[in-house]
Amino acid sequence: MTKAVLGVLTGLVSGTMAGAFGVGGAILTTPAVQVLLGAPAYIAVGTPLPVIFPTTISGARAYRRAGQIDWRAVRWSAPPGAVTAAVGAYLTQFVNPSGLLLATAVLIAWQAYRLGAGRSRPEVMGRPANPSGAALAGTGLVAGFASGLLGIGGGVILVPVMAGILGMPLKRTLGTSLVVIAFMVIPGTVVHALLHHIDWAIFLWLTLGVIPGAAVGSRWTIKAKERTLRLVVSVFLSIVAVLYAALEIHDVVAGVHR
Repeated sequence: MTKAVLGVLTGLVSGTMAGAFGVGGAILTTPAVQVLLGAPAYIAVGTPLPVIFPTTISGARAYRRAGQIDWRAVRWSAPPGAVTAAVGAYLTQFVNPSGLLLATAVLIAWQAYRLGAGRSRPEVMGRPANPSGAALAGTGLVAGFASGLLGIGGGVILVPVMAGILGMPLKRTLGTSLVVIAFMVIPGTVVHALLHHIDWAIFLWLTLGVIPGAAVGSRWTIKAKERTLRLVVSVFLSIVAVLYAALEIHDVVAGVHR
C-alpha cells in the first residue's frame, strides 16, 4: 500500500511538471521508480515510457483548446522520432550510454540559458516562426533516439531546440512537444515491453497521478505570462542539465556502468 501511495504521488508531481514544461516527466519518474519503489534499473528505465502516453494526452488537451499546438511541426517531427525511439530502446541491450547523458546535459544547459535570456522570434505578418521540415525532422530524430535509449519522453530535447534554436513561440513549443512525445513513446514502449522492462503495477500507480497532474500543469502554463514562463522553463531545464551532469560524473567516478 505504501508503494502504491508513493507511486500515485510521484505521478501527480511528475504529471504537473510534464504538463507545465512540455516534457514526459521521466526525469522524475525514472529515479523515483528505482529509489522510492525499489525497482531494478532496467525497470526504472522502461516503466516510465508507457506512463508518458496518458501524461501527454491529458496535458495536450489544454494546449489544443488554446490553439497552442503546431500540427505541421508534429507531422514533421513525430514520425522520424518514433522510428529512432524504437532504435534507441533496442540498443539499450548493447549500448552503454556513458557520455551521452553528459553531452545531453551540456546541450540542455546552453539552450536553457538562451531561452531565459532571449525572446521569442518576432512573428512575421501575424504568423509564427516557420522552421523548415528538415530542421523539425532532425529535431525529432535526435529527441526520439534519446527517448528510447535513456528512457525519457524526449521533451527535454524538443523544448530547448524548438524554442531556442528554431524560434518557435514557447507556449506553442510546449504544446507541440507533448503531442510529439505521445507518438515517440509508443514504439519505445513496445520494445521495452517485449524485453520485459515494464512493471505494469507501477505503471498503474503512476498513471493515476499523472493524468490529473498534467491537466493542472498545462492549464497553469496557458495562463502564464510569456516572460515568466520563459524564466520558469529556463530554470527547470537548468536543473535537469545539472542533474544529468551530476549523475553522469558520479557514475564515471564510481565506475558504474548503466
